[in-house]
Amino acid sequence: MPLTIINSFASWVLKQRIHQIELFLKYPNEVQEELLMNLIQSSKNTVLGKEYDYASIHSYATFADRIPISTYEELQPLIERTRKGEQNVIWETPIKWFAKSSGTTNAKSKFIPVSNEALEDCHYKGSKDLLCLYLNNNEESELFLGKSLRLGGSSQIYEDNNTFFGDLSAILIENMPIWAEFSSTPSSKISLMSEWETKIAAIINETKNENVTSFAGVPSWMLVLMNKMLEETGKGNLFEIWPNLEVYFHGGVNFEPYREQYKKILPTKDFKYYEIYNASEGFFAIQDLNYSSELLLMLDYGIFYEFISMDTFGTPDQKIIRLTDVELFKNYALVITTNSGLWRYLIGDTVRFTSLNPYRIRVTGRTKHHINVFGEELMVENTDQAIAKACKMTQMEVVDYTVAPVFMNGKEKGAHEWMIEFKINPTDVSQFQKALDESIQSLNSDYEAKRYNNMTLNPLVINIARKNLFYDWLKGKNKLGGQHKIPRLSNQRDYLEQLKSMQFQTA
Repeated sequence: MPLTIINSFASWVLKQRIHQIELFLKYPNEVQEELLMNLIQSSKNTVLGKEYDYASIHSYATFADRIPISTYEELQPLIERTRKGEQNVIWETPIKWFAKSSGTTNAKSKFIPVSNEALEDCHYKGSKDLLCLYLNNNEESELFLGKSLRLGGSSQIYEDNNTFFGDLSAILIENMPIWAEFSSTPSSKISLMSEWETKIAAIINETKNENVTSFAGVPSWMLVLMNKMLEETGKGNLFEIWPNLEVYFHGGVNFEPYREQYKKILPTKDFKYYEIYNASEGFFAIQDLNYSSELLLMLDYGIFYEFISMDTFGTPDQKIIRLTDVELFKNYALVITTNSGLWRYLIGDTVRFTSLNPYRIRVTGRTKHHINVFGEELMVENTDQAIAKACKMTQMEVVDYTVAPVFMNGKEKGAHEWMIEFKINPTDVSQFQKALDESIQSLNSDYEAKRYNNMTLNPLVINIARKNLFYDWLKGKNKLGGQHKIPRLSNQRDYLEQLKSMQFQTA
């Protein structure tokens, strides 16, 4: 079948989904309410369903009153029973897949249950919807005339008690439909390689002569791959390798600190960037408009959403609300109930709503990744945007960074201490320091108030990281590639002190 016919047919199939999306856009709260009731009733005979008498729950009010908010640690005993082969514990259908997730903040691995329903009705549905929305906005697209270069995790699938675990990306590749395999590069064999540096070399070798029309992956790791690709081929930009490139689908970390670096290797205004918000626990939101920074919250993926205002998060006044009660521009901790058996699960991410009709969001950070030692309420979104602004003002490029507090000591005021790895070190650090400090103040009024006349906070401190410091730190923790990322902000100094101890070491 000619590629043009395949492209046209695939576009037609994907666009049929638009009508269903329009339904939840028109009736968002009704769709969410019905979804919740379906999740509850379908799980009434599970171990958890019997414990909380799901059969008698017929309203959100009863659900919210009866079912407690849970962290992974609180759900872990039930998840472990499922991992050992016991079924009908947290979800009605058998669960044999578990996404192994262990961010840089926690040495202990999490095993997130992934049901068949979550695979089909959430993760794969989200991937198809991403294409659907992109094609709907770009009718002249020739996306399917070429292949999508994917950069997933670095782990294979492992078996344990007749259940299987690995990176979410490995699970998705393992279960990928045949049509998706044909439209992707590199091959599954290379995508599932465990050793990151060998894998990068293999990806370059296999994909440099393909007709790549799109690529997908985490911005920080994708940038490593793309720079290696340019280095290997001797080309000046990616269009010299893949002239038909048209879009980059990205997620996992905020894109802003990397935007200018991508513009240099993709030097055209017509190139599109589409952001997604997904995790091991589910696929949540998709950029639904060209050149937008907002993500449409997807409401029919088998996930029911609740929110906790960060103003009261973790306090006795903490209040959990549903979608219909959210307000614009407030930071909320995200709580999800899913078709994999995660009930009122505190995922650890924070979001804010930029639109209520339809419901669009921005991911602002992590509940554990912020600094509020001095009442400054500094979020990752603030520092990512500030880094981008400071780089633009000073013509600098940042590879990675992390921030920690300098605690008050006697009469000495507090401050924020940064470790920043630049692509090329600045000749005048004080200029960048000033630009960064002023940028944060312009984005965060609490920080600005604490910095006024050095009242509470002294000027921020910058340590210039040696080349590859962050890379070596992650490598030492066996966390290269995939969804692994540097913890941007912390209320403690652990990460910063570890990095400082490695500053003068070489890998």
